[in-house]
Amino acid sequence: MLNRYGERVHKISIDASFTCPNRDGSLGIGGCTFCNNTSFSPNGREPAEVNQQIDAGKFIIRKRTGARKYIAYFQAYTNTYAETALLEQQYNRALAEPNIIGLAVGTRPDCVADSVLDLLVSYQNKGYEVWLELGLQSSFDKTLDRVNRGHDFEAYRSTLVRARQRNLQVCTHLIIGLPGENEQHYKTTLDRVLDLGVDGLKLHPLHVVKGTQLANEWRRGEYQPLKLEDYTRIAADLIQQTPQNIIYHRLTATASENILLAPSWCAKKWLPLNLIAQELASRHHFYHPQARSLVDGIHQQKYLNMAG
Repeated sequence: MLNRYGERVHKISIDASFTCPNRDGSLGIGGCTFCNNTSFSPNGREPAEVNQQIDAGKFIIRKRTGARKYIAYFQAYTNTYAETALLEQQYNRALAEPNIIGLAVGTRPDCVADSVLDLLVSYQNKGYEVWLELGLQSSFDKTLDRVNRGHDFEAYRSTLVRARQRNLQVCTHLIIGLPGENEQHYKTTLDRVLDLGVDGLKLHPLHVVKGTQLANEWRRGEYQPLKLEDYTRIAADLIQQTPQNIIYHRLTATASENILLAPSWCAKKWLPLNLIAQELASRHHFYHPQARSLVDGIHQQKYLNMAG
């Protein structure tokens, strides 16, 4: 973003009050076993208007980093799960705000109609930065069924192919630490995603938050989250497995301490990021250029945070 636009660009998270077919009864109720959107949606379930959320996000980001260009990130729940006309109305509201240069649209792979892809392409053709973010989490159908995702890997493959045929940028979300999976599962999932083609990736450590089925499994001793040192090693392995031209948008995920049950390190952002950077930098024989850029980026961000 810095190279493309000549200055820092930050995402502003938006909750546009969409729901999910895995919650409204179309596919099921209750959602994924790990899902409590409060863990990643700062606006909760009674969000302000889109323009108010953007104004609030700008204020925080400017104070923290000084950035003055932004991508409107439709993050909470399934942000292509509505009539295309309604989606267009919400996206347009965000793009109409000053200094919004594009959209990132988070969604499920089974909720992306061709008309929605065409709408996103129309914004891209107007010069906006556009990212379609697909929550795959795992390429193993057994795992997807176990966590009640409500879709399979074929749904992801279909949407990914249709998006790439339109030259849309796609960022795929993968969760590390899903029940029943191990390091070979994570590496195989990444291989399958890379084989299909993708532009960006996000890694999320699975964390247990209140109000979820996973929380009940954790209390019964049926699920044990990853230790920080294991996640650090696995994340570094996956980064090294990834071609240099693919962008890692995220390497960890956090939840506020008032809803986080386990692991406790998922309440911290910089701890796992610093450890991943150190792990990459320490692997001299397998040194990956992203390790150096990650270390530099982390040091720059920490300096800006302190300066702010």
